[in-house]
Amino acid sequence: MVSLNKLKILSLFGVFLAFVVVALGAWTRLVDAGLGCPDWPGCYGFAIFPMTEAEIGQANALYPERVFEIEKAIPEVVHRYFAGSLGLLIIAIFALSFYMKPRNNLITKLSGALAVLVLFQATFGYLTVSLKLWPQIVSIHLLGGFATTTLMFLIYIKLKELYEDKKNTYPMSSSSIKILNYSFPVLIIQIILGVWLSSNYASLACPDFPLCQGQIIPEADFKMGFNFLQSIGPDYLGGQLDHEARLAIHIVHRYGALAVTAYFFLLIFTFIRENQYRFAKILAGLLFLQIALGISNIIYSLPLYVAIAHNLGALLLLISISYFRLKVSGR
Repeated sequence: MVSLNKLKILSLFGVFLAFVVVALGAWTRLVDAGLGCPDWPGCYGFAIFPMTEAEIGQANALYPERVFEIEKAIPEVVHRYFAGSLGLLIIAIFALSFYMKPRNNLITKLSGALAVLVLFQATFGYLTVSLKLWPQIVSIHLLGGFATTTLMFLIYIKLKELYEDKKNTYPMSSSSIKILNYSFPVLIIQIILGVWLSSNYASLACPDFPLCQGQIIPEADFKMGFNFLQSIGPDYLGGQLDHEARLAIHIVHRYGALAVTAYFFLLIFTFIRENQYRFAKILAGLLFLQIALGISNIIYSLPLYVAIAHNLGALLLLISISYFRLKVSGR
């Protein structure tokens, strides 16, 4: 039998590892290393990557269209191995849940769903490489990383409640809970916009702030920017869209951020009205941080660590509202 405490510790480590994998994925994408290894699961046919001159020559002969660059291979390989470790850990948690004492069907179902999600993530990881960073697949893969981390966190919270044999809930009115519920689609749509922006390399389409190209809404190609039927085949490293299409994506994401900010201010004031000051402080802090990181990305031309932090900030916002929803109850 497996104790609740051991499974709880494993799940907490899983949350940490999931955050690391998301950060490494952002790093890989931001340094244009998504095709640092043109094959999968190996790297130029090697378990890690070619190291000797002979191995590099062999790799370049195997993939002449993608000359080996160690600075591109390292981020991709590190990301893959951490993601693989997370997958094995999740499968282990699922298997151990059958031997948990006391047995809990909810934990087994949640960890089982997470194990299935990880298998899908592995598939999309393969497709990301084989389809040469096709934006549709990259976007789904990034969203899957957010879903994996959030579900891992919820499993940890449920195990923590079981271990402590108590569930602290915070009463709120039905109208306030409804406002919290609506925050999910509001935030998720904005995350999707951010993922689409990243997948199409549109982060620097507007190099100025608060205006874009010196205008409130410059001339942009919204039809092509949100063409979700881009063809399979081209190499999408660096993006295939023209500047006007990338402008469209960036503008929508930027104004989407305004909408999310306004709605989350409403949610913060709702928490204050309900005397849930802790929730209000957490959300206000994360929201302020995310706004500051987003603006810094533009002003300082997408600094690597700021951009990675902006990715993680969106994930923290999603996890925070998931936690709030888990903890509140109707009066």
